[in-house]
Formats: sequence, C-alpha cells, structure tokens
Amino acid sequence: MSNADFFNQLARSRRSVFPDQLDAEKKVDDTIIKEILTNAIWAPNHGKEEPWRFTVFTGNGLKTLADFQSELYKQTTPDNFKEATYIKLQTQPLKASHIISIGMKRSVNKGIPELEDIAAVACAVENMYLSLTAYGLGGYWTTGGITYRQQAKSFFGLGEDDKLLGFFYIGHVAIPSTGAKRQPLEERVTWVK
Repeated sequence: MSNADFFNQLARSRRSVFPDQLDAEKKVDDTIIKEILTNAIWAPNHGKEEPWRFTVFTGNGLKTLADFQSELYKQTTPDNFKEATYIKLQTQPLKASHIISIGMKRSVNKGIPELEDIAAVACAVENMYLSLTAYGLGGYWTTGGITYRQQAKSFFGLGEDDKLLGFFYIGHVAIPSTGAKRQPLEERVTWVK
C-alpha cells in the first residue's frame, strides 16, 4: 500500500469513540500517548507560536480531574444544578485510559488573530485523532462539562486571554463506532477553474 493509500484509509476511518465505548480496564501505554502528542505538536501554526497547551490525566489523575470538574460545576451552577450532570462529571473521566485537556495559550505576538491560534490547536487535535486511528485506539474530543467556565482556566495553567478548548478522551475501544457517513463531495465543494 502506498503512503497516499494508507493516509486516505486512515483519514476516512477516523471515528469519535465516546467514553461509554472505551474499555475502562485496559490502559494505553504512556509511550504511545507521548507519540500521539508529538504528532500533535507538528500541526501547522502561524508565526511558529505553538499555541497548544496539553495536560495529561491518567491513573489517579483521572479522579483528580473528575473531582475538580464536578465540584466546579456544583459551585458555579447553584440555580441550575443537576445531580445527573454532577454524577456524569464524576464518572465519565474514569472510563478513559488518558484524558488530555486542550488549551490554547494566546500568542505572544498579538498581531496573530485569535482564530488562527484556535485553528492551530484544532489541527493538533486532528493529528491526535489520526494518530489514535493508526494505533487502533479510540478517542473523543468533547467541549462539554467545564470547558467554557472561566474559573476552570487556572487549573490547566491557562491565563485570562487563553482558552480551554475541551478534553480529549483516549482509550482502547470496547464498542466500535459504526454508521459514519459524509455528504457527497459535490455537495460541499465548489470548483472555480
């Protein structure tokens, strides 16, 4: 198989694998996680600013994340508090082998538009997705939970101008994703010749 054929197959077989589909008992080796993150940081980025900031939670760290996010949710939603959401925030992280917080550290070069830093981090996440697929692992990028809570930023080493862009769950697949499809290319692409 040529490199192009391999990549085409890899890109087209990438799937989101949700926490309930992961094997909570089976752990991914940290060396594989380091390879996945190394691939992530080779994403394109404007001005070579490398705006991504990742924090990796595994082992007891998953419980630390679960406790932090569930308690922050409880503290910041006294009027809208839902016990089911609180329990989900406590239990979902424990289903993964590793969870990587996805942060965007605002570029020192303020001439770079914020959107370009966000796009660079998104490219890094796509590299993680493709890497997981190559390793036969599952992953899921979620922007739920505490992602948009200003009070969460400092826990992940982010400042006021930075953004928490979500969490990437990683693990061995227990229940494969099925039924993926895309609209025909012709419905989403315009050619101008």
